[in-house]
Amino acid sequence: MSLIKRQIEQVVRDMVPYFKVITITGPRQSGKTTLCKQLFPDYEYVNLEDMSVREQASIDPKAFLAAYTSGVIIDEAQNFPELFSYLQVVSDANPERRYIITGSSNFSLLESITQSLAGRAAVLTLLPLSLQELGDVSNISTDTLILNGSYPAIWGNAQPRHLLYPNYYATYVERDVRRIVNVTNLRDFQTFIRLSAGRVGTEFNASALSNAVGVSVKTIQSWLSILTASYITFTLPPFYENIGKRLIKAPKLYFFDTGLLCYLLGIENEQQLATHPLRGAIFENFVVAEAYKQLCNRGKEPTLYFYRDSSQHEVDLLLQRGYQYEGYEIKSSQTFTREFLGGLHYLSKLLGERLTRSAVIYSGAEQLDTSHDGIINFREFKL
Repeated sequence: MSLIKRQIEQVVRDMVPYFKVITITGPRQSGKTTLCKQLFPDYEYVNLEDMSVREQASIDPKAFLAAYTSGVIIDEAQNFPELFSYLQVVSDANPERRYIITGSSNFSLLESITQSLAGRAAVLTLLPLSLQELGDVSNISTDTLILNGSYPAIWGNAQPRHLLYPNYYATYVERDVRRIVNVTNLRDFQTFIRLSAGRVGTEFNASALSNAVGVSVKTIQSWLSILTASYITFTLPPFYENIGKRLIKAPKLYFFDTGLLCYLLGIENEQQLATHPLRGAIFENFVVAEAYKQLCNRGKEPTLYFYRDSSQHEVDLLLQRGYQYEGYEIKSSQTFTREFLGGLHYLSKLLGERLTRSAVIYSGAEQLDTSHDGIINFREFKL
């Protein structure tokens, strides 16, 4: 097994002196436990997925926490949310102690932290590997990178993707989905996931999915919140400033990992991906997820958007930096053409000097590192 250095490591170290509780969320198998054990080798470790440990904690939560006199890593803490109210009391009484909390359900963890640990806990997100964390991928084809996805098991343990993703998906549906919410018809839910994969990179339309699956719009919206809470999907909100244009209001749907996305679409190899009608959207997903990861790895809020108005002017990705923006057009082509810059030029006229950087991100070899009209190979894309 090859241990991959995670970019978020320094952010975690920097927060330790200032927060009694550090919470690291993220999807299953993104490397949360490995990261915590590596950063805090002297801390004791407990996993609340272990039923016996969970029972021990439930009998006397205060005594359970007080037993760890220096530091402790509490893994999969969403399995026992009641612990957080006791964690507040124990951490206040013992300010020298540090508690490292991990979890793979964003909703239940953040709800518990908001209620019990507001101001005491730092919250970070560890997603699957970014391109920067993978290192030199210049000799790996674009389609292989997309198909392999970003989970450490693929790159650190050399686990074949055809083994990882079916098992990951089955475990997610059978265990995590049932735990988060009472899904009475798992077959409909699985249909919803696969149909969502077929709509990647498009505006999320709950009504259309409702008709396709045969459930209510409210159910579709609830199911989307499940996918989001468990780090399967995320939505990219539209640019929303009032600039005198009729802007699109619906968010666009993406998956955190393109390996899982390809599995859900039934894509098994590079040849199938190369000719798939959604290849452009899947490549766009890869780049948008990369931007999301880069920001999370710095402990920053992913202030990412897309632009589209009623006149069909569109830019795939906007990054907000205070009052200013960066704009990126994403193309799966290996050949650059000036037509790719059309949306960026329109956005430049709209925002003026507030647009500080604009570039086309694609899979070709030509590169031009300029503040405007840049050309970037996706492997070199850095925010």
